[in-house]
Amino acid sequence: MSALMVNHNIMALNVKRHMGNNGRSLGTSLERLSSGMRINRAADDPSGLSVSEGFRAEIRSLTVGTRNAEQGSNLIQTAEGALNEVSAILIRMRELSVQAASSTVNDNNRDAINAEFGQLISEVDRIANSTSYNNTTLLRGLGNTVSQTAAASSALASGTSGVTDVQLSAAQAGGYTFIDSPGDNQITLGNGIATQTINIGPQLDHDATGSVVATGSSIIASFDRLGVQLTLSGARNATEFDPSTDGYRDGELDGLTLLVEGGTGGSIQVGADNKAVDRIELTIDDLSASGAKLNMSGLSVSTLLSARSAISSLDLIIDKVSRTRGDLGAQQNRLEHTIRNNSVAVENMQDTESLIRDTDVAETVTKFSRDQILTQASTSMLAQANAVPQNALSLLG
Repeated sequence: MSALMVNHNIMALNVKRHMGNNGRSLGTSLERLSSGMRINRAADDPSGLSVSEGFRAEIRSLTVGTRNAEQGSNLIQTAEGALNEVSAILIRMRELSVQAASSTVNDNNRDAINAEFGQLISEVDRIANSTSYNNTTLLRGLGNTVSQTAAASSALASGTSGVTDVQLSAAQAGGYTFIDSPGDNQITLGNGIATQTINIGPQLDHDATGSVVATGSSIIASFDRLGVQLTLSGARNATEFDPSTDGYRDGELDGLTLLVEGGTGGSIQVGADNKAVDRIELTIDDLSASGAKLNMSGLSVSTLLSARSAISSLDLIIDKVSRTRGDLGAQQNRLEHTIRNNSVAVENMQDTESLIRDTDVAETVTKFSRDQILTQASTSMLAQANAVPQNALSLLG
């Protein structure tokens, strides 16, 4: 039997300690149930807080990236909608060219036709200058471009490789180098991050000078994973072919370079980090009538010969605009896939963050009920413990 003391009531102190523990546990349960959060301060779970904050940052960033992708899709729709009207104008211009190319109309008739023809050229320019998204003009050149400086883009130096045109479709800025070994009919292009090898053998003629593009023709070498497309030309004709300067020969691109310069407005941040894979590059060439790509300033249907020439020129221009629209459509589809991929990633990361940070209501309610009962019981027992020292009075009587 323990000693009977009045200065220190150990039983009351013990009950008070348990009552304090129960009260604190009850307060924690109340806080978690009222906030819905298992972690309300760092002390609740320091490691869990650190992990969940990382998830929160990535989730918020991916959500914004998804929004960027949706806005990028809207930008592309704006540009493609304008190009749809440009295509309609070009088809009408070709129709006028065919009409003016016939001897059934005289020069006076052609003057009237040429008046409409000139107005349509002006309208193409007006559309290119006025089509914008968030005050950014879209059809006067958007995104990355290929440097035309021979030192930077040696593959474009006159008479060295047979490259007559380079088209970009979401190509990243930076230097690109060719590997082109003679005799294997393959070309490899890389930028230090990714490389792609394509086989162009079936499209080549073989002769004493090496594999060359068929005389009088050209082929497309598409490095689609890098977003670069080359047009390789053949000799102008068999009798004038100069192996050192004219047309493409197998192996001629080896060691040559292209420099893709970063532009404004053509990069869409769709991911959460500062990495190349978290950005989608968008390229739209200058599609104004006076620009280098369409070059419509010299077109006319005022004479029979100029009308005939305009038909061929317009065929090329229509093809360029159609290819640009196709590239934009592919980019829009890519952004749609990106949006869906981001949404899945956000959903799963949010699930993980919730498991770490959110309150398990069923478990917390059970613990709350237990703490509530123990708090009430300890309050009752404290009253009993405080009454024990009164037994000492019976010994004094």
